[in-house]
Amino acid sequence: MASINLIEAFQEFKDAENIDRPTLMKVVEDVFKTLLRKKYGSDENFDVIVNAEKGDLEIIRRRMIVEDGEVMDPLAEIGYTDAVKIEPDFEVGEELYEEVDILDFGRRAILAAKQTLASRISDLKKNVLVKKYGDRMGEIINAEVYQVWKKEVLLLDEEGNELILPKSEQIPQDYFKKGESIRAVVRRVDLKNNSPVIILSRTSPDFLAKLLEIEVPEIFDGLITIRKIVREPGERAKVAVESYDDRIDPVGACVGMKGSRIHGIVRELKNENIDVINFTTNIQLLIQRSLTPAKISYMDIDNEKKHADVYLKADQVSLAIGRRGVNIKLACELTGYDIDVFRENEGEEEEFDIDLDEFTDEIEPWIIDELKRVGCDTARSVLNLSADELERRTDLEKETIQEIRKVLQDEFDRG
Repeated sequence: MASINLIEAFQEFKDAENIDRPTLMKVVEDVFKTLLRKKYGSDENFDVIVNAEKGDLEIIRRRMIVEDGEVMDPLAEIGYTDAVKIEPDFEVGEELYEEVDILDFGRRAILAAKQTLASRISDLKKNVLVKKYGDRMGEIINAEVYQVWKKEVLLLDEEGNELILPKSEQIPQDYFKKGESIRAVVRRVDLKNNSPVIILSRTSPDFLAKLLEIEVPEIFDGLITIRKIVREPGERAKVAVESYDDRIDPVGACVGMKGSRIHGIVRELKNENIDVINFTTNIQLLIQRSLTPAKISYMDIDNEKKHADVYLKADQVSLAIGRRGVNIKLACELTGYDIDVFRENEGEEEEFDIDLDEFTDEIEPWIIDELKRVGCDTARSVLNLSADELERRTDLEKETIQEIRKVLQDEFDRG
């Protein structure tokens, strides 16, 4: 047996498609040169030839034919009598090429080589994976759901590599089924038991940034830049954008005609409300824009302490705070200022209230419109009326009113 079929002898070779052939051939060559050094003390006069396509390996030994009794280096030279035993036509001064039978190394050495090769190829595959996804950090990828567990989802990329989407990196409303294709951003590459673990995210601001880049050509072309993104995944996001071209309205470009560009992103993010605002270095104007959709009357700013007291009309306070305080929380993150909200003219902090539009995921829009028709546009304005009063003034059924009041009251109880 002068050659060995690597595909059969070294199972790991089959799984090495993502490793480039020259690298793989070098690894195989190194492994067998180590064997040669152990057996002969040197690998200088040996050529290891690897055919990566067929998986064949040949080891050729080169020796110069010299007169009998003049052999000074047995590794590099062979006596004439020994040479003609191999091939009768040989003459002194010629170079003898002889195939080395792999079995000459011995069973134990071959087994060790097989294990070493499998280990080296495994390390190569890990390195290729780490480099591939290390270079793609912050990029969006498509992957197929392979297994759904309580704390994480296992996905496979187009090459069959395993990727992890932890529960903490999923939007609360996310629901995945085996076999479906999902989009996520590469968050980081961890090492677990010396093996790379690719972590994906759908809650990272980078995910929203990349979705905007896909939908808005001006961002992709660099005409508009995203200065900052803050998110409460699945609920609300605020995106500060700036244009390098005075002719381009950055907010309008991101939202699109009748919201055409932003709608697809909102659907991808499970109906997350996205406020796109024009970035400015004027902190007063930035705070005002960051509290969208509320309209501010005036504010007092302490730049040293990075604190702002914001005053609004009574009906704007709940909009500024937002459901579960999400709107004001994101405004603080976006501006870097601590913001306190007060009702205008009274100097007292407004009793916490929530705009009815914040409940669109639990209360049908037509019901909210009906409540607004009778002057109820916040949660407290609805709860301040009795069930009988609401039934009398609206076209809603008694059971519907009871359900609405329960949803609204539960929100305050949680807060």
